[in-house]
Amino acid sequence: MTQRTTVVINLRGDIMKQRELKKLALLVGLVSAVALTGCGKEDGNGKASGDPDIVIGTADGSLCLAPLHIAIENGYFEEEFKKDNITWKLEEIDLGNIADLVASEQVDASLALAGAMIPQIDNGLEITFTAGVHTGCTKVYSGNKDVHSIKDLKGKKIGVPSLGDSSVVALKRALYDAGIGVSTENLEVEWVTYALTDLPLALSNGAIDAAAMHDPVAYNAEQEYQFEKILDLSTDDKFKDEYCCMSFVSSKLAKENPKAAAAYTRAILRASAFVQADTSVAAKIQSEANHCSGDIDTNASILATYNYRPSVVNASKTILDAATELIRIGELKSDDPDSFVKRAFTTFDGVPESYIYENGEFKEVN
Repeated sequence: MTQRTTVVINLRGDIMKQRELKKLALLVGLVSAVALTGCGKEDGNGKASGDPDIVIGTADGSLCLAPLHIAIENGYFEEEFKKDNITWKLEEIDLGNIADLVASEQVDASLALAGAMIPQIDNGLEITFTAGVHTGCTKVYSGNKDVHSIKDLKGKKIGVPSLGDSSVVALKRALYDAGIGVSTENLEVEWVTYALTDLPLALSNGAIDAAAMHDPVAYNAEQEYQFEKILDLSTDDKFKDEYCCMSFVSSKLAKENPKAAAAYTRAILRASAFVQADTSVAAKIQSEANHCSGDIDTNASILATYNYRPSVVNASKTILDAATELIRIGELKSDDPDSFVKRAFTTFDGVPESYIYENGEFKEVN
């Protein structure tokens, strides 16, 4: 108990310093953007001289993006990029369009739900994951009195945010284990798409038998409707150690500017470790910087249900496990999990396995 209290005091004592770092980071980014405008010649990394070395996609409103928000607010991006004189900027984006933004080279790095991106990488999306950020954040609920487990979903309607959503990838793996067909030739469930925020009402009025949701929508729906939870990725034996959210960079950035990719990854690893150290402080920072709405204590309690201990090695294992099963199910064109991982995951020199944040200091884990 004493150790926990010490961490909170030190973390809160750091916040004012972090705010100043953020202001400085934004100022430096602005100055860099102005200073770099010019003739448009390419530098050694294949970037036009007026472009920053790395563009990071960010979005507000998603609680589980806490590490991205913390890396901005606490100045970790600025600290890491400054070490190698890397220019950078933030770009507000719609995460639903992340594949198009990467393909059009408007964004070089961000966070994403791995389950949604694995099939897209298989189809040619040029990104590579770099580290695992957190587990959990996706749940499946039943609104049908005859559905109490995944095994009961055969022949039932399942509501999902989109057919390409990460929840669908996880559900296909779980359904396959339960002996339920998920292939095009033998589909034994009916997928029904709704906007994420509409899923609770659709489940409540019986339009669907079950629904896959991401927090905070999932958490709020459970509190309001008392749905029966039949799958929770944060506690299920199959998924609890897999990272649902990971950091990624474009394949082009990984090849042409590995120092920028490494600096980005270190900043995200540190930010994730910060969230793990105290979710209350992380939620407070998110709220005060207007990255997330909602009650701070509630947001903190939701963040605490995930494991924010970041990892490079375990993230690679997550991709391997998922790819192996998806190949077996017939969901990927790739036929070799190891080869797929080499394409979908990259490690960089200068990036530790992980970080731990204790008593106001980061410690590398190797």
